[in-house]
Order: sequence, then C-alpha cells, then structure tokens
Amino acid sequence: MRITLDLEPDDVDRFQAALARARHTMRGADEVDVIDAAKYALDHLDTSGAPAYVRKRLVEVQRLIMMLEDEVWALTDPERADVIQSLAYFSDPDDLIPDHIAVIGLLDDAIMIELLLRRLRRVRKAYAEFCAFRSSLPAAADDGESRQRRARELADRRAALHLRMRRRRRGA
Repeated sequence: MRITLDLEPDDVDRFQAALARARHTMRGADEVDVIDAAKYALDHLDTSGAPAYVRKRLVEVQRLIMMLEDEVWALTDPERADVIQSLAYFSDPDDLIPDHIAVIGLLDDAIMIELLLRRLRRVRKAYAEFCAFRSSLPAAADDGESRQRRARELADRRAALHLRMRRRRRGA
C-alpha cells in the first residue's frame, strides 16, 4: 500500500520550527555529544514494531553518522553543520510527537529525516561517490609509496567532490 503525504508550506514551516527548537536545545553541545545522542537514540529506540518507512529512514541516520565519522571523507562546514543539525532533531525524544508513543511516535522523525535527506542529497551523493571510488582502489601494499599514492588519490577525489558540493550549494 502506498500513502502519500502532501506537506503544505505551513506544515514544512512547523517542521522547520521544530528543527530550530532542536538546534537551540543542542546549542553549546559539542558535535561529539550530538553524534553520541543520535547513536544512543538509534540503539534505544524500539523499532521492532516500527513501520518499514521509519526503519528505512533510521538506516539513513546511521549513514549520516558514518559519513561524519569518516576521517578520510573529512566533511567540512557548512555541510557538516547541516548534518549535525539533522541529528540534533532526531536525537530529541520529545520532538513534535514523543518517540515512545506507539505506532506514530517516530512518524514525525521519519518525515523530518526525509525532509533533511532531501536537503542533504548533494552531500549524500558526493559521499556515496567517494565511497565507491575508495572501494574501487586496489588495497595499498605495505610499502610507504603505495600508501602515499592511495592517500593522494583519495585526497584528490575528496577535494573535487567537496568543491562540487560547494558550487552546488552556492547555486541552490
């Protein structure tokens, strides 16, 4: 069964206001604290009865965390700040609909995550391309020259993808 939600501008504004509240709540919190809070939420949510559409969005939250923690990718601001703000909303158990409410508690989280994923689509796409490129490289041999060559190739690809993200951000 397919159910489609049409969000009116006022609906999106409500979600933006909720996101702003989450940002305000997390103001002063260290990036590591936000990531840890999101991990904690993922680990402690009872998703056994959650609908598939919610579980799919939770997988995307895990991917966002992996992207932030990927030292080789080294996501820079302002993209990094966007992802952190996304995680701040997700990690708030008392958001628009408290997460503990059966059936619908994670509905607002799924909608918010979907809105944020759409906003972060160029970042997610660039990261997916980077991961694919990294996977396609042969494993570095034990010699220093091979490791340096691999590191240079990764750095060059990362720089090109980061530049593309910045250009698209300015064009958006």
